[in-house]
Amino acid sequence: MNVITKTVSLPDGRSISVETGRLAKQTDGSVVVRMGNTVLLATVCAAKDAVPGTDFMPLQVDYREQYAAAGRFPGGFTKREGKPSDNEILTSRLVDRVLRPLFPSNYHAEVFVNVMLLSADGIDQPDALAGFAASAAMACSDIPFDFHISEVRVARVNGKYVVNPTSEQMKEADMDIMVGATKDNIMMVEGEMKEVSEQDLIEALKVAHQAIIPMCDVQEELSKELGTDVKREYDHETNDEELRAQLHKDTYDKCYAIALAGDHDKKTRGEAFDKIKADFLETYDAAHTELSEDELEEKHAMVDRYYDDVMRDSMRRCILDEGKRLDGRRTDEIRPIWCEVSPLPMPHGSAIFTRGETQSLTTCTLGTKLDEKMIDDVLDKSYQRFILHYNFPPFCTGEARPQRSVGRREIGHGHLAWRGLKGQIPADYPYTVRLVSQILESNGSSSMATVCAGTLALMDAGVPMKKPVSGIAMGLIKNPGEDKYAVLSDILGDEDHLGDMDFKTTGTKDGLTATQMDIKCDGLSFEILEEALMQAKAGREHILGKITETIAEPRAELKPQVPRIVAFDIPKEFIGAVIGPGGKIIQQMQEDTGTTITIDEIDGKGKVQVSAPDKESIDAALEKIKAIVAIPEIGEIYEGTVRSIMPYGCFVEIMPGKDGLLHISEIDWRRLETVEDAGIKEGDKIRVKLMDIDPKTGKYKLSRRVLMDKPEGYVERERRPRQDRGERRPRPDRGERRDFGGHESHEPRRFEHKDLSSREYHDPLAEHEPRDFNDSLDHE
Repeated sequence: MNVITKTVSLPDGRSISVETGRLAKQTDGSVVVRMGNTVLLATVCAAKDAVPGTDFMPLQVDYREQYAAAGRFPGGFTKREGKPSDNEILTSRLVDRVLRPLFPSNYHAEVFVNVMLLSADGIDQPDALAGFAASAAMACSDIPFDFHISEVRVARVNGKYVVNPTSEQMKEADMDIMVGATKDNIMMVEGEMKEVSEQDLIEALKVAHQAIIPMCDVQEELSKELGTDVKREYDHETNDEELRAQLHKDTYDKCYAIALAGDHDKKTRGEAFDKIKADFLETYDAAHTELSEDELEEKHAMVDRYYDDVMRDSMRRCILDEGKRLDGRRTDEIRPIWCEVSPLPMPHGSAIFTRGETQSLTTCTLGTKLDEKMIDDVLDKSYQRFILHYNFPPFCTGEARPQRSVGRREIGHGHLAWRGLKGQIPADYPYTVRLVSQILESNGSSSMATVCAGTLALMDAGVPMKKPVSGIAMGLIKNPGEDKYAVLSDILGDEDHLGDMDFKTTGTKDGLTATQMDIKCDGLSFEILEEALMQAKAGREHILGKITETIAEPRAELKPQVPRIVAFDIPKEFIGAVIGPGGKIIQQMQEDTGTTITIDEIDGKGKVQVSAPDKESIDAALEKIKAIVAIPEIGEIYEGTVRSIMPYGCFVEIMPGKDGLLHISEIDWRRLETVEDAGIKEGDKIRVKLMDIDPKTGKYKLSRRVLMDKPEGYVERERRPRQDRGERRPRPDRGERRDFGGHESHEPRRFEHKDLSSREYHDPLAEHEPRDFNDSLDHE
């Protein structure tokens, strides 16, 4: 084995090792990346040739976590890892988005990148190492790749920026961003913040980039030592430069005119562009009748590729030269916005947010603790109380195709919106909150429309948000070799597809809450990023104004159909008393009151939630719970229930689950032979006073007679001291016993073992007469 190991150091002195040549040697490239006890295996395999007709980069990135890595069993019946979790999908997307733009534009062979978590102790976070591991595996292969990249996590902990922080450090962080970059450029950013400034984000990106540079250097060293710096040859495209030039000549001016007109909606504009291409193909086919059908089909495929470049160039030049966008807006102008709250009568909260040709209908549902989402990942087993789901049906873009299961894109966009909003919901809010965003129209930035519609729906539902949140997507047009560039506010779908940047930010009036950025060009300075962030801030504030015009603050009252919840704390020692043996007491309370009651032990307290459709049910449950957790006080008078009667008195329940002894001498002033002489029976309600609580046993001593008038001339019977009442006879030692004749014996008792295998046995009740064993069974 030719094992090569490299090490790279982080700014705080910790190190990451990269090893190749030991594991998975039949792949095109593989590495083992280790940081502390966290170990990742990354592999890459690429097909030798492209599938005919492929005109895109068929890259598939899969990040998977093995439960054995943390010494755990998977959940479920099969006890086996199943489909990827949301966390695994999100990490796969982080790696994919930074790798994809770095393949040669004409390379179309299928590439599969697999990153597997093999070991983790929960201290270092493995998703921060996945991008580095994937790129290092690429460096160990001969697959064509323009640049080496890496990814790091940056958090701000107590005012200091930390690269790849530990899980413990993250608890104190007010910024959590993942950054992917080459040695020269930032390529990808995603993260969440607690209302930080744009300058703080720029500073975090600079810290991340400085940590990424030595990781890229290590990959270059690996590639040179392995000899994989010389990449494989490939030929995945057949081109006709004469056809490309002819297409550009015949269609560019027409495309530029459409881009410059700026008076078309998405559908009309698309039809106009399609007609230009169709007219060119018709003319071309008529002029080349000598070509066979197969040759014409090949030429048509080339035209499709070349025409995308024509549309791209015309749109970009129109923006750079004329300052005019496809829909006629200025570069910093926001599309028209209209909002509405409560468009639907029955959801707990609902809203429509429309910006240009992008529209989100979002609903808010409020539930109890039982509605929480359980997270059961390898390194995270917890519950989520704020849930956001994003749906992107095909009809929102006018496509005629069936809607399938939720895709990676929907999970990623929903997660970004979730990160933007979650910090504004109070941590002690008793409800579980679910937002569902249905995208009804899409022409750019539907995830940011989800943030805006989500804010409206939350406030419509009466969720006491700290501050409303808005979001915007920014774009960039910058041609290589030119100093001129344009930053675009509120980008269209075409500007995203044909532009150089998709930079989304969400925030309140006081700072950023989440961001996601993908860069598609080489060479983007921090000055341009800062300009984009400041332009985005102005756009967000404009959109925020439209939101607050529609609904200024959360509704003061919940809608009638919302279940009511009351949350409170009880002492930890009373949790068992409220639940009861096998849940008997809490289940009975829920049945009696028609409520849902949950109890959890958090921070040494019992956290109780009571929910019901009406206030009366909640009040009834609260009364029962408070009675259980109430502590009886000496001297207090209680209306109790007689639970059982004994020769020496009776037991009275003065509070649920709390019985005290009412001794027969404390029932009445007169002498009673039995409890029944006082007319007391089980189930009776009687008033008693708590006289004392035994400090050792906690038993309650009750009295009824003290609440009654004392008879005139009553004299308390004097009790003699024990020494005056004579001595008790000593009990025999535990080893002694008395035989049936009354004689003491110190001999151990002997048992005779009878053989029951016989059909006859000695029955002492049958006067020594033998009896058939079957008769004995019949008797029994």
